[in-house]
Amino acid sequence: MTFRAPVRDLAFALKTVGHSALMAQAFPDLDEDTVVAVLEAAGSFTESELAPLNRKGDTEGAKYANGKVTAAPGFAAAYQAFVAGGWNALSADPEHGGQGLTGALGLAVFEMVHASNMAFGLCPMLTQGAIEALALHGTERQKRLVLPKLVSGEWTGTMNLTEPQAGSDLAVVATRAEPDGQGGYRLHGQKIYITWGDHDAADNICHLVLARLPDAPPGVKGISLFLATKRLVDDEGNLGDPNDLRAGSIEHKLGIHGSPTCVMLFEGAQAELVGELNNGIAHMFVMMNAARLQVGVQGVAIAERAFQQALAFSQDRKQGRAAWAPDGAIYGHPDIRRSLLLMKAKIEAARAICLSTGVLNDVARLATDDAARAVAKARAELFTPIAKAWSTDVGVEVASMGVQIHGGMGFIEETGAAQHYRDARIAPIYEGTNGIQAIDLVGRKAPMENGGVVDALAAEMHATANVLSGTPGLEGVGARLEAGVAALERATDWILANKGPNALSGATPYLKLAGDVVGGWMLGLQALALVGATDDWSTSKAALARVYAAQVLAQAPGLAEGVMEGAADYESVSAHALGG
Repeated sequence: MTFRAPVRDLAFALKTVGHSALMAQAFPDLDEDTVVAVLEAAGSFTESELAPLNRKGDTEGAKYANGKVTAAPGFAAAYQAFVAGGWNALSADPEHGGQGLTGALGLAVFEMVHASNMAFGLCPMLTQGAIEALALHGTERQKRLVLPKLVSGEWTGTMNLTEPQAGSDLAVVATRAEPDGQGGYRLHGQKIYITWGDHDAADNICHLVLARLPDAPPGVKGISLFLATKRLVDDEGNLGDPNDLRAGSIEHKLGIHGSPTCVMLFEGAQAELVGELNNGIAHMFVMMNAARLQVGVQGVAIAERAFQQALAFSQDRKQGRAAWAPDGAIYGHPDIRRSLLLMKAKIEAARAICLSTGVLNDVARLATDDAARAVAKARAELFTPIAKAWSTDVGVEVASMGVQIHGGMGFIEETGAAQHYRDARIAPIYEGTNGIQAIDLVGRKAPMENGGVVDALAAEMHATANVLSGTPGLEGVGARLEAGVAALERATDWILANKGPNALSGATPYLKLAGDVVGGWMLGLQALALVGATDDWSTSKAALARVYAAQVLAQAPGLAEGVMEGAADYESVSAHALGG
């Protein structure tokens, strides 16, 4: 089916999460008309260039032969068009050749990229993370020769963490970095699950690799970060011979077939140190945090694509007697309509959470007031695991609902609904599983300032609930949001009082509760922003807030109880009781 870029929804979401205020302070030359023009141009590109390749990428995929990877049909040419359009450089620093726009606007553009073709979008997504890591920690040589090529998109970037024995536990990374006696290093080892680790879409690939020196201390304190390029780069920036690294194979995966997921072999590859020795984990976390927010956006994107397809199918498919459709289209069945509205509400809530996090990151970087930067940084840190985990869970849920709306036809590959479900399923896994995001939330983020960051957020949400409760047509949203915030406060107090295994046992339901409540707050703010408007699009925002409040926020008190109960059973239950 044809993809339609949700430009109006994206522009509205940006505006309601503070993007306009950010522009007024830090980007006086960037106005709302320019934002819309950028989104419209990006939407046109994704609709015409990327969306038509999505199905072929799934059915034919990337190919591996004779030690080299070939991108899926049409992907290399589309990537060159992406680069020529300047889309890779949108929010990068002008010092390195970027356009210097907001990171939040870049996220909105990338939502359309991922929605049109998630497998394609993974390539520039990883490059964005490499740009951030080198901009902060790269050497003068790396910033002069490599960074501008990554910003333009002429070269692409990868992130090399995982090894066969080292998945989420990076303390056991075994890839070796041996000094070469000339100020550089030679890498020896194997990395797995390397997204776009090899391909023919760009002239060079810049691998950021975690490895340890022979005399490094054990564990994560002994890991350093290195840059190894597919082709060597001389001091003038010219490309030389191939480096001693290669793709050993590509994985055969459940989804994202158009994205080559490589086993990378480093066989004495020449490499340069990035940042400080034995501080590679901290340096790599710059790239990982950027990727986690981008993956949250992927969840929104694949949900949007699945929703659009389900909506179109429901309006075309005739089945039974539909209460609200004289022509018999299943769109007229009440439960189908309910499902579609819930899908749409969750998409808009997740979109707002991700874009809000993007705006907060921008404010933390650009605000002139130290206190404002600190507040924004703390809330961005709180929101990042929620944006990644809650939004990708929404992606899977909405894609699954899309299959359900298709009925039996959804289980058949020809409709394409199954592809969205298969593609969505990786997002809760990579860039730190959603369970790890939940652990991060309860172990590091919620306890910040002794819970003060959550308290400040809760105070804002209570204030919004109060306004909603006094607004005709939104009273129920206000009441449900008020109860949801109170439930989140109770659960937070329990988390802070029960650190350790007990808190960790409630981590996943706590993250879901936080995402549900913050999502409801975002939809409430959107509804309030359009009070008095009478057109269908505007009034639909209030309807989505009411649907979400009734079906999602209403469950918040029970979720809070789920956070606080059950820890003893989780610890004491025997494997026999689980069927072992």
